[in-house]
Amino acid sequence: MIGIIGAMEEEVDQIKEMMEEVSVETRASMNFFKGIFEGRQVVVVRSGIGKVNAGICTQILADVYGVDAVINTGIAGSLQTQIDIGDIVLSTDTLQHDVEAEAFGYPAGQIPRMDTLAFLADERLLRCAEECCNRVNPDIKTFRGRVLSGDQFIADSEKKDWLVKTFGGCCTEMEGAAIGQTAYLNGIPFLIIRAISDKADGSASMDYPEFESKAISHTVALMRAMVKDLNL
Repeated sequence: MIGIIGAMEEEVDQIKEMMEEVSVETRASMNFFKGIFEGRQVVVVRSGIGKVNAGICTQILADVYGVDAVINTGIAGSLQTQIDIGDIVLSTDTLQHDVEAEAFGYPAGQIPRMDTLAFLADERLLRCAEECCNRVNPDIKTFRGRVLSGDQFIADSEKKDWLVKTFGGCCTEMEGAAIGQTAYLNGIPFLIIRAISDKADGSASMDYPEFESKAISHTVALMRAMVKDLNL
């Protein structure tokens, strides 16, 4: 079974409408839709914003539904000039940029007593997503890279420069690393997929309703292709 965590209600609604044999359970104030999507068993849920919500959601997918993989879609701010609004970033790994325990000898971003700085995404999921996105979304560019997460909305050039210099990230958002950490602790393969909504510096070249409509179209097309192609 594949766990799909969506960021946008409209995105979850579109996938839900394509599902068969749907049942719904509410846990921790989140609605989990279980059913058949593109011939595979899936659970689709919107986690809500922030790392705590995302971690709770992923743990429920592990404990209650026993998922074999977790795929998280959402939006992010670009940290690299070549990654434009509307493009998609696929996580190679993810870390929490707002963790700071350097006084105890840990590098920025590393959670004390964890045995890793960043949480590695599953290569099979990454490869499948890359192939599918290039096929079904030829109008946008797809990038592999590090996804940075923190309970902060980044709209400041100085902060953006620090994130790039310190962590070398491709994009920044508020949930991915919590999903990655929870999946890592449970031994579950995961992938973070991010549509770029802004340049993480307060600028914008596309209005949000237009971006959201296109992002949902791209991510739903990608999810349909991935679920169909995946061999877990």
